Amino acid sequence: MKYLKIKEKMKILANDGLDQSGIDALTDKGFEVITTKVPQELLVEYINENNIRTVLVRSATQIRKKLIDACPSIEIIGRGGVGMDNIDVDYARSKNIHVINTPSASSESVAELVFAHLFSGARFLQDSNRKMPITGDSEFAKLKKSYEKGIELRSKTIGIIGMGRIGQEVARIALGLGMRVIAADNNVGRASIKVKFYNNQFINVDIETEPLEGVLRHADFITLHVPAQKDGYMIGEKEFAMMKDGVAVVNCSRGGVIDEEALISALDSGKVAFAGLDVFINEPTPSKQILNHPKISLTPHTGASTVEAQDRIGLSLAEQICSILQVY
Repeated sequence: MKYLKIKEKMKILANDGLDQSGIDALTDKGFEVITTKVPQELLVEYINENNIRTVLVRSATQIRKKLIDACPSIEIIGRGGVGMDNIDVDYARSKNIHVINTPSASSESVAELVFAHLFSGARFLQDSNRKMPITGDSEFAKLKKSYEKGIELRSKTIGIIGMGRIGQEVARIALGLGMRVIAADNNVGRASIKVKFYNNQFINVDIETEPLEGVLRHADFITLHVPAQKDGYMIGEKEFAMMKDGVAVVNCSRGGVIDEEALISALDSGKVAFAGLDVFINEPTPSKQILNHPKISLTPHTGASTVEAQDRIGLSLAEQICSILQVY
């Protein structure tokens, strides 16, 4: 299908960056894509001075009511990723501004990061990677001894809290590893998971969700895939107490889902064997206690940060923008 040239270049500010695939797709249609990183405090001025009509963000830039009111040129707000808790979505839509995201573009990447954290914690990589460069040449035998009680994931039970796209992708990988999968989700009663193999064979596995308490009590590994919480923590002191001794917990969803102080207490007591965190309560300045804890595998909110996911995100945003503006 051929695309018509738009009469006047629309300026798109990709304030948190945009993959080259998305930039190329938009510029080919006649848009001007600006990838200058504008500080939050200067954003209103920049948008108004440059007549920005579309703003694309990831998780860093905040698009709140005050900015929306101050920038009448904005017609589209796009989030490269899933969660939109950094955007006042309902208010923007009440002002007839289109708000879009890319819910399916990064599912595989986030799910794979979950297992990167699980494999790391199960074999103490988060600790050995810190200590080997410092004392590996002088305390090799001691370090080897301290890491001798690693565990396998195969045959263990993984509890998935939130069975949306990412949760189902986690289930798919877990089934491929030979894990037992249990899940909790108030909005999903049953999920049919298709596990594909390299030779075009596949299996379908139906997973019935159950109450959260059951998942907390029976899982060896727990991974969270839920939106930002408005009414307190989903996992706090009470929920940790329900879990198995020696459980592992991974959060690649949103900061604030887990009470970090309660997590540290559970790690220190041995209730939780290890944790994997990609998101934090105080981003971009996480707690020093969290950052320095030897039982926590850490990544700086990089769940969607793969070449493949960013390519899909860029193309998805470009397609949606063109569709909204009827640029063909």
